[in-house]
Amino acid sequence: MSRSFLSFFKKTAVSVALISMGAGSSLRADTVSGADNFYKSSRVNQEKVTFQNQYRMKVTGNLFIPKNMKRNTKNPAIIIGHPMGAVKEQSSNLYAQKLAEQGFVTLAIDLSFWGESEGEPRNAVSPDIYSEDFSAAVDYLGTRSFIDKNKIGVLGICGSGSFAISAAKIDSRIKAVATVSMYDMGTASRSALNNSMSLEQRKNLIAEVSEQRYVEFNGGSTEYTGGTVHKIDENSSPIEKEFYEFYRTPRGEYTPDGSSPELTTHPTLTSIVKFMNFYPFNDIETISPRPMLFITGDQAHSKEFSEDAYRRAAEPKELYIVPGAGHVDLYDRVNLIPFDKLTNFFKTNLK
Repeated sequence: MSRSFLSFFKKTAVSVALISMGAGSSLRADTVSGADNFYKSSRVNQEKVTFQNQYRMKVTGNLFIPKNMKRNTKNPAIIIGHPMGAVKEQSSNLYAQKLAEQGFVTLAIDLSFWGESEGEPRNAVSPDIYSEDFSAAVDYLGTRSFIDKNKIGVLGICGSGSFAISAAKIDSRIKAVATVSMYDMGTASRSALNNSMSLEQRKNLIAEVSEQRYVEFNGGSTEYTGGTVHKIDENSSPIEKEFYEFYRTPRGEYTPDGSSPELTTHPTLTSIVKFMNFYPFNDIETISPRPMLFITGDQAHSKEFSEDAYRRAAEPKELYIVPGAGHVDLYDRVNLIPFDKLTNFFKTNLK
């Protein structure tokens, strides 16, 4: 079986998982309290849209427009990116609708290689193209007659937080950046949580991936890695249980057309090492004076990434920690997600 950075997380679950359950324990009774991933708003209109990125790949998104919005005026807009390995129907649509209810035009996109966006092979990792998708979404929104091209912000959830930051560093049209439960996919792949992956382990993973390239070049089957486990038991780590509860149950499970439940969330093995050359927080201070907001849960196993980004970023910046929230809690638990905080951030900074 192939290795993945998630397998290294498992080895250190007790020390790195900050969620309030121990290995082998049952899921918290309130894990899904307030969860509403498939929320449908009666106050917004939804349109499916497509546009090309600079690599001439079609990007697909759901555009949400407040029903009371006047199309003969210029309006602020927010681009929302889904968790790594997910699609726009998981978390992104929820955030997009909730923010559209507050008067923003919002666009939840499928990153290239995922969901309804183009890219082959499916589930491939390309952080540069992922970041380009955010800029391509700015291209699209900024050329709509009802959008103020000087009032476009981005919101990245989980891995998309690092892709949104990467885009904002080289795209000055992005006027405000917010992240929720952010993963620095570069550090997570190189070192795992709390630097728990050794250099030797990293080299072994790279060696395995390198050999797999020969297999696939010669016509062998594509190997997949990482992602969310398909079953849990008393030996499963807290982090595996946390992701399983969202991605493998009706709470958040979603299989795009053309995919299968066996492949959802799993990147290709040969492409996963692309993240090892990904350093989204390098030069993050150059985004200033555009504002940044980092939202994380006080029990989130990923909290270290938001804290690191906050330390490196220049003003104006804010780290907002949600009491009682784990990493996945902020995907869909509307009783914990600080929508008021996000609304005020974007209203203030997309004036």
